[in-house]
Amino acid sequence: MKYFFKHLNVVNTHRWEVFKLCCKVGIPFRGLLHDLSKYSYEEFSESVKYYKKSKGKYSPIVECKKDIGYSRAWLHHKGRNKHHYEYWYDYASPNKTPIIPFKYMLEMICDRIAASKTYNKGNYKKSDPLDYFYKEEKMMVLNDKLKDYLEDVFKKLSKEGEKVLNKKELYNLYLKHTKKQTHL
Repeated sequence: MKYFFKHLNVVNTHRWEVFKLCCKVGIPFRGLLHDLSKYSYEEFSESVKYYKKSKGKYSPIVECKKDIGYSRAWLHHKGRNKHHYEYWYDYASPNKTPIIPFKYMLEMICDRIAASKTYNKGNYKKSDPLDYFYKEEKMMVLNDKLKDYLEDVFKKLSKEGEKVLNKKELYNLYLKHTKKQTHL
């Protein structure tokens, strides 16, 4: 029962951090809706089961994948949350990695910063999202233009801090990389 509440605290803390960041970048509604699927039985029960091994320092999904080779929680989560690049990947499509709409890229940025804050707790550094990006980059099945966009955003964040979380500035950077018009 104690892991139920510990994991619930991690989920709530993460969602609160995402919400604050989403408000900062002008998409508060995305922040309210962020990761609601984590409360579903499919995701929550598996995460509670593997919480003990992760100790709240990283996602319990990592431990589940080590244990059984996949995670039903992750399969459920990525299929319902458009702020994950995995949601957009379609191996059978002519364009396997499309340009993800701006609002979901903003939410993805907020999600990655919030995850770094949540899991690193008081040891968070503004370079953590960039470090995580570099650690994951080679495995990412994401449009190269969007990889470049994320790298630029996290480099700026690493140097300048959260003042770079400005919707207009992030949108101009998005356009620079994608050369695609989209609705704010």
